[in-house]
Amino acid sequence: MRYSFIILFLLLTSAITLTKAQDLKVIKLPDPDKTGGKPLMQILASRQSSREFSKEPLTAQQLSNLLWSAFGINRTESGKRTAPSARNWQEIDIYVTTADGTYLYDAKTHSLKQILEEDIRALTGKQDYVKDAAINLIYVADMSKLGDVSEEDKSFYSGADTGFIAENAYLYCTSENLAVVVRAMIDRDKLAKKLNLRSEQRITLGQTIGNHK
Repeated sequence: MRYSFIILFLLLTSAITLTKAQDLKVIKLPDPDKTGGKPLMQILASRQSSREFSKEPLTAQQLSNLLWSAFGINRTESGKRTAPSARNWQEIDIYVTTADGTYLYDAKTHSLKQILEEDIRALTGKQDYVKDAAINLIYVADMSKLGDVSEEDKSFYSGADTGFIAENAYLYCTSENLAVVVRAMIDRDKLAKKLNLRSEQRITLGQTIGNHK
């Protein structure tokens, strides 16, 4: 009887886990609008960090344009992206935290794959404003993609590649008059555990984005 109970418990737990996984959403983003935006020199003249955000969400089109600008595919024949990466490793993943849950950006399908249903924005940084801004991007480097290089080089390459992506996001936000700031003050261990990251995955930076307050 005891073993039968254990087996029944495991089966029920597996069924609940499967149902929960099936409930997670995949959101197909609208095609990015590549025709608008301000001239580059005007954007560079206006680029700045902001630390005050309204609670107003971004539109689906804004989110689509933002993620494509940051690290979307701009050459479909090769799968290469809007930001460079060393040896085309493409080791940086973008996690998107919103009031509706946490998502992983899939550049190949230009979609968001939900990984958590709860609002974890407050865990994405130590600053007060992170919990209220529309989204927080979490950049995660998958060190297993960087090949047989030294730990020092892995940190260097992943840091540089994250910087390219974050700056693309800055330029888009400036063009669209969105508030944006890049952040390093993160409880990485706590957030990594919440995101269920593997040991080879490392959080590099966070970036808060939203409408101006």
